[in-house]
Amino acid sequence: MKGETIETFLEKLRPVIDKKIEEWIPRKYDDRSMKFTLGEPRYENSVNSATKSISEPFWDFFDRGGKKWRPAFMILVAEALGKKRNDVLDFVIIPEVIHNGTLVVDDIEDGSDMRRGKPTLHKIFGMDIAINAGSSMYFLPLIVLIKNKEIPAEKLKKLYDVVVQEMINVSFGQALDILWHKGDDPDEINEEKYLQMCAYKTGALARMAAKIGAIIAGASEKDVEKIAEFAECIGVAFQIQDDILNIAAGKKWGKEFGEDIKEGKRTLLVIHTLQNADEREKKRLVEILNMHTGETKLLQEAIDIIKKYDSLEYAKNYARRLVEDSWRNVDKILPDTEAKKKLRMFANFAVEREF
Repeated sequence: MKGETIETFLEKLRPVIDKKIEEWIPRKYDDRSMKFTLGEPRYENSVNSATKSISEPFWDFFDRGGKKWRPAFMILVAEALGKKRNDVLDFVIIPEVIHNGTLVVDDIEDGSDMRRGKPTLHKIFGMDIAINAGSSMYFLPLIVLIKNKEIPAEKLKKLYDVVVQEMINVSFGQALDILWHKGDDPDEINEEKYLQMCAYKTGALARMAAKIGAIIAGASEKDVEKIAEFAECIGVAFQIQDDILNIAAGKKWGKEFGEDIKEGKRTLLVIHTLQNADEREKKRLVEILNMHTGETKLLQEAIDIIKKYDSLEYAKNYARRLVEDSWRNVDKILPDTEAKKKLRMFANFAVEREF
């Protein structure tokens, strides 16, 4: 691990994580894997239909890649607290599979056409299959907890509590995001409320990953919370950088250009612009956001207004301060190891990445 960048570290981990996911969620169901997942059937399982409706859309989505930084973060937290990678490896599927489930559902809610360089899942398999596949990803990875008989009852309860609470948070964050980008309650949104929405929607799964890693490593409740706070800030910074890349992305960006403008999202960039723009340009930006248009000329007009008021730089600097400030508490409780160095590098990766 010594001398690696976060990018190369993630690249090496991806096939390891994919292999672990495949151990629990097969590419093709058979009688054995169906019984393992669902228990003994009362009548007769439909293995071919389960493969077509669950496995195929699932692996179509997962085989597209993805950064897989949340399970990597979980591994580093556990290692920084003295555990070996194998001690936590089975559990990495929880935040990663759930995260991908939220993306599938998010694409449906937003009416998105592309994800990771390919048509969104509902465009390929249909709305009904995609909704069910995305929803199943919220629960399928919990089989790791159900089937693991070696976890002490007290620790198992803590893990369940973390997953359930963070999934509640994700749902509330997504609800606020949907309402706001529809243009409802526009006066409700300010910078602090937007950041709290990000903490729920994006920070929750980062918190989940960090807490699971720390709990498995046997960290104290106080230290678990400190590490979780850092992870949340990484998640929020990740979201802010996503907002930036959405309108200023390079070739590595796998989503639609200007999608946030098309969806009418009030991102940190938009909020900052609306706070600083003159009345004419403020009115025009809101007008374009409320159009929910994909017309390139209008998207560019909105982006030009945002750039005019240095909102990209403002958001970037905010994200940098956020992770820098949150690192201080973690720095005090972790011994100096390669894993700790990588955790520190995650802060830079969150706000400087180009994909």
